[in-house]
Amino acid sequence: MNRRERVENIGMYRGGMSLNEAREQCYYRIVVLGDPHLPTRAYQKVNKIIAAKNKVIEDINTWKDVNQIVVVGDITARFGNKMEYCYARQYFAQFNKPISFIAGNHDYIYLDFVSPDGMLITGNAASQDKKLKRFKGTFGPLYYCQKVGRYLLIFLSPDMLNPYYLTQISERQLGWFRNLVLKSFSAPTIVFFHAPLAGTLFPYNNNINIPNYIPQPQKFIEEVINYNSQIFLWISGHTHTSADNPSYMSNVNVFKGRVLNIHNADMDRSVIWTNSLYLYSNRVVVKTFNHTDDIWETDLERVIYV
Repeated sequence: MNRRERVENIGMYRGGMSLNEAREQCYYRIVVLGDPHLPTRAYQKVNKIIAAKNKVIEDINTWKDVNQIVVVGDITARFGNKMEYCYARQYFAQFNKPISFIAGNHDYIYLDFVSPDGMLITGNAASQDKKLKRFKGTFGPLYYCQKVGRYLLIFLSPDMLNPYYLTQISERQLGWFRNLVLKSFSAPTIVFFHAPLAGTLFPYNNNINIPNYIPQPQKFIEEVINYNSQIFLWISGHTHTSADNPSYMSNVNVFKGRVLNIHNADMDRSVIWTNSLYLYSNRVVVKTFNHTDDIWETDLERVIYV
């Protein structure tokens, strides 16, 4: 698909501004931050990468029409240790917009040190539970919902202890998710989760469309989507799919012919892109901004009619 081809015609509440309250601008704007990995996982160009992340703060703070920021997991660099959480807290405190967070695998799954060969080590249930409590104490609940005008926003996090997969959701959260969407059938629904839906990327590396890189349990998630046609957008990170990748905007992003997956590049790079979702009463417009070159990637703009 040519990048200029647009994808169209895909046919506990935590506050937030309503569309009526934002009527002067006629939309509600959400800026999505993909995997920040704070402070950084890099061993080279560290200063340049941290400077690029700080510029994101400066840019977004100057955008007067932003109603909300959503961070889609992997907030911490590698381990989810105290230092990384402290840095992340200070980083996000510099924004002048409301921020919503969900967790990723790096925020709770691993121990605070690597193996002798430099590999991450999966923790046990106790260490993972401790880090999930650290997340909640720093950023708030792991899963929740928000009403914005006619839209329902659902925020989910991987939270399974001793998970078989990196992006596994606990049974308690799954039950909450299912019951919520069953009760909200009339509300166009947008789901924010760390991992993308299966098959919504081209297999451009060995980590794409495999069990560790899609929401789990896969069968349960797909059944909820299949039986709830109001779910029309899925917003994810995890795969670090950059805006110059052919998978970033393509027909492959449409799950089961109906749900559009919006992929978000990670922030652990010297060139950072963010997506903005503009929620109008009858459509959602997705725009991608290049914070390094200070330009909108106009060929990546998408319109999804509700």
